[in-house]
Amino acid sequence: MNGMPEQVLITEVLLRDGLQIEPVIVPTADKLRLAYGFLEAGLTSLEIGSFVHPAKVPQMADTDRLAAQLSAGESVSLHTLVFNERGARRALDAGVRHVRLTVSASDGHSRANAGVPTEEALDRLKPAADLLAEAGVQLEATIATAFVCPFDGETPPEQVVRIADRLTGLGISVLHLADTIGAASPWHIRRTVKAVQARLPHMPMGLHLHNTYGMASANAWEALQLGVRRFDAALGGVGGCPFAPGAAGNIATDDLVNLFHQAGIATGIDVERLAALREELRVLLGRKLDSALSAVPAAPAPLRAGPTPG
Repeated sequence: MNGMPEQVLITEVLLRDGLQIEPVIVPTADKLRLAYGFLEAGLTSLEIGSFVHPAKVPQMADTDRLAAQLSAGESVSLHTLVFNERGARRALDAGVRHVRLTVSASDGHSRANAGVPTEEALDRLKPAADLLAEAGVQLEATIATAFVCPFDGETPPEQVVRIADRLTGLGISVLHLADTIGAASPWHIRRTVKAVQARLPHMPMGLHLHNTYGMASANAWEALQLGVRRFDAALGGVGGCPFAPGAAGNIATDDLVNLFHQAGIATGIDVERLAALREELRVLLGRKLDSALSAVPAAPAPLRAGPTPG
């Protein structure tokens, strides 16, 4: 078991995964305001959109404009998702410098999400990765349905390892594993993360969690014990995949920050500013949000370390 880290990196995915399933299409100007609010709150990693066909995901139709208009310092990563060469070209045209190549571990979800089985989806990523790498874009990758698929059931760890191998060959610097439908347990997290670590011991790994069955915080804590130091989250717990039936929202950024802060783990995020942004989001979406902290006045103050129970 790894010791507790002093700090973790949280990537705010509201602008992509959080909004892509909402019935409200948030205007680009409002997305920009939220993005700059996140940066002011201390977040240094944002997922701002995906280059997909606007007919399939109309909420992401303005990713080109958002990426072109949003500027940040060198220490900030603004990620977009890319599935193929066409998306890669759009990313380059928009001036994107950080891309996550995305593929599903299961054929069922790959067909629903990308229109082709996993092997063909991986083949499509090769020219996209080559194009982006040649332009100096930093490449990361996400394996969707890395634990459970809504169509194919549990995903075997060896299947995830094989895909991770293929993605590593594309020149990625970070690998993220996604619990796309929020059906994983800490047991799923442990067996798959350890399998990938055994194969790729030097590859930095992140976790993308959903909270369908209320297990996301437990899964994040389990991953933390395994050495994972990067986590995706969406403010207010909103989001989900339009091509994954039954998936609920992401693990909430506000709840996850509170979990880490209570354990004495720094995130660099201002919780008061985050709470103000959460209220802006609630008004923007016109509905109650799903995070635990959205139902209470404020996050509790981090506990002081006391004597170890005897």
